[in-house]
Amino acid sequence: MEVRGRGVVGQGSAAAARHRHPPPHRAAAARVQAGDALPLPLRHTNLIFSALFAASLAYLMRRWREKIRSSTPLHVVGLAEMLAIFGLIASLIYLLSFFGIAFVQSIVSSSDDDEDFLVGSSGAPAAAAPPSSRQQAQAPAPCALLGSTAAAAALEKMPEEDEEIVASVVAGKIPSYVLETRLGDCRRAAGIRREAVRRITGRDIDGLPLDGFDYASILGQCCELPVGYVQLPVGIAGPLLLDGQRFYVPMATTEGCLVASTNRGCKAIAESGGATSVVLRDGMTRAPVARFPTARRAAELKAFLEDPANFDTLSMVFNRSSRFARLQGVRCAMAGRNLYMRFSCSTGDAMGMNMVSKGVQNVLDFLQDDFPDMDVISISGNFCSDKKPAAVNWIEGRGKSVVCEAVIKEEVVKKVLKTNVQSLVELNTIKNLAGSAIAGALGGFNAHASNIVTAIFIATGQDPAQNVESSHCITMLEPINDGKDLHISVTMPSIEVGTVGGGTQLASQSACLDLLGVKGANRDSPGSNARLLATVVAGGVLAGELSLLSALAAGQLVKSHMKYNRSSKDMSKALP
Repeated sequence: MEVRGRGVVGQGSAAAARHRHPPPHRAAAARVQAGDALPLPLRHTNLIFSALFAASLAYLMRRWREKIRSSTPLHVVGLAEMLAIFGLIASLIYLLSFFGIAFVQSIVSSSDDDEDFLVGSSGAPAAAAPPSSRQQAQAPAPCALLGSTAAAAALEKMPEEDEEIVASVVAGKIPSYVLETRLGDCRRAAGIRREAVRRITGRDIDGLPLDGFDYASILGQCCELPVGYVQLPVGIAGPLLLDGQRFYVPMATTEGCLVASTNRGCKAIAESGGATSVVLRDGMTRAPVARFPTARRAAELKAFLEDPANFDTLSMVFNRSSRFARLQGVRCAMAGRNLYMRFSCSTGDAMGMNMVSKGVQNVLDFLQDDFPDMDVISISGNFCSDKKPAAVNWIEGRGKSVVCEAVIKEEVVKKVLKTNVQSLVELNTIKNLAGSAIAGALGGFNAHASNIVTAIFIATGQDPAQNVESSHCITMLEPINDGKDLHISVTMPSIEVGTVGGGTQLASQSACLDLLGVKGANRDSPGSNARLLATVVAGGVLAGELSLLSALAAGQLVKSHMKYNRSSKDMSKALP
């Protein structure tokens, strides 16, 4: 969740420290709420003005209806009506001001405002058990406390109002999920929820950062009930020379060797003249399932949906859901009297699951008139198929279907990859093709496509769970030019990516997309940014496959992993 409203940057470190840790009298003043000046509690004031608004409106509507029936001019008003009009306007102004300001604040609240809660509304309360002598001895300097939520909380007591809210959450009186709505401050809500979890479980989560993140940006979009965020390192592989362009590929991972290995593959590809790619298909799918009284009735709808004469009508109904959604086709399958309808559509630069779902719902509502006995069991019947390995995705494709290839020169295979063409081709046949066949693999005829796909997905804000079908890949290696050079290709029929929506709008993920030159929507050619991202994913997989197979052929895998993927640091000593 990255904050929508950005704070003023460029302040000095001293000023920032004064802002984060104001003197006690300033901290107390900062906690004064505007509602404290009202003669009644804020909830009572809201109730009074809401009742005044409803009563005034009801009275005026009744009076105006009577005037219309008696042909009395509406502009002729008495004292009671004037008071009602005054009450209506006054209550409307109050309600618009109250709820409008709260709404605007939730959108444009700056990071400076969020920092005001660093000390005042997060961490453990003063009533918590005192630290042990060992903890006191290891306590870091005050400057180091700025980066630690728990340490910052120890500097000042949690405000009394927040203490009450935490106690109510722990007691079950206030649901944790309503904190953002009630408080109007997403950072404060996360801090209170975090403290409630600590008290309920009795476990500290000090290693999980709280500050430094914009929780407002994920509200209602990316994550519910937040209590912090996970830090994940991002490495860069490249340049990847693909279709005449150079890409520096961001990869978020905790697996040692992965970025280094992919980077070596990129080097081999670049020194051989680069790789090329082609997008074969581009269409997201959604497959609802409906039950009919008989299999015959289900077959009648199947025939209707697959009849080319009805496509224009279905397309018109489907396309109303979005200016980017365009129906491409419908493929049906039956199981008894159950009908599975797999809709496919283009979705612009969005990954498109919500878009295609809305279009499908439009068509189902339309079909209900001619097929009133259709009982829609679910908007998704697993014939889509989303986040599950499925032959339908492997054969028909889902999202972007991409092929990426390169010719690696003989001298590059020997110099960079430390092996030879014949060994690579033999290894790929025995491992990726025959070995996967023996395992009964579905879309897994590769060395480690999922590694690269997942790392790029996390770095660029994609849905990591869609790695399941997006990693479907068959890797092919062939000797060419009399066996001197190596032709390598990866065929990936269901890469599901987008450059708008979901996690792509978060600051870190957006920066990674910008690094690749595919941030946001392409207004001149809708969908081209998402397609380009899919080719970069395939190009990264090509590099990763080439490097890992070379390491296996040269017997270097264990050695490299022991060097880069094992830490000699005693992490128990690194803990505070």
